[in-house]
Amino acid sequence: MRLRNKPWAKDLIEANPEKILVSPETIAGHWQSRFAKEQPIYIEVGSGKGQFITQMAQKYPDRNFIAVEIQESAIAVILQKQVELQLPNLQLLLGTGASLTTFFADNEVAGVYLNFSDPWPKTRHEKRRLTFKTFLAEYQQIMQADGYLRFKTDNQGLFEYSLCSLNAYGMLLDDVSLDLHKSDLAIENVQTEYEEKFSKRGDRIYRLEAHFKSDKA
Repeated sequence: MRLRNKPWAKDLIEANPEKILVSPETIAGHWQSRFAKEQPIYIEVGSGKGQFITQMAQKYPDRNFIAVEIQESAIAVILQKQVELQLPNLQLLLGTGASLTTFFADNEVAGVYLNFSDPWPKTRHEKRRLTFKTFLAEYQQIMQADGYLRFKTDNQGLFEYSLCSLNAYGMLLDDVSLDLHKSDLAIENVQTEYEEKFSKRGDRIYRLEAHFKSDKA
């Protein structure tokens, strides 16, 4: 869902270059230099307004997190939070998930989070789904050998499609939950804005965790 234009967004982004990158091609392979400590890097592709990624950074100070968001207005909302929180293990990236191999070096990322991605339900839009094979190839290239992909959605059709897509790509499923909030994983689960909204109205939340078969050293 596209946010309304925020006229203050560009000025805020320009005023905080140490917290957000708008030309991330220049930092591939050197993301650790953007953080206070060198720690495993986890990215969220499509961070929206940032509730998940900021809470994850607070909950896991021994990990570094990067919010990847294509909407300027949305990432500006995350930046507002980061200006206030000053989390040393959170960075922001204004860019698309289709360019991850440009933004990150091979094996630079420990894990990828996909939360409530646009389902693109029409067949002709299949290539835009973040679990389509071309996106999976991007994740595999930047991910470390022991890295994982975690995916959450309220959309049953997208979830079923994603299971098939990951299986066809050769990924191995580590966990599948058809009702996350009624599972043991709910205790440690960090929710997104959409997740809170959907779960409050009684919608089921689907979740999976998977990894790539790999011969990486």
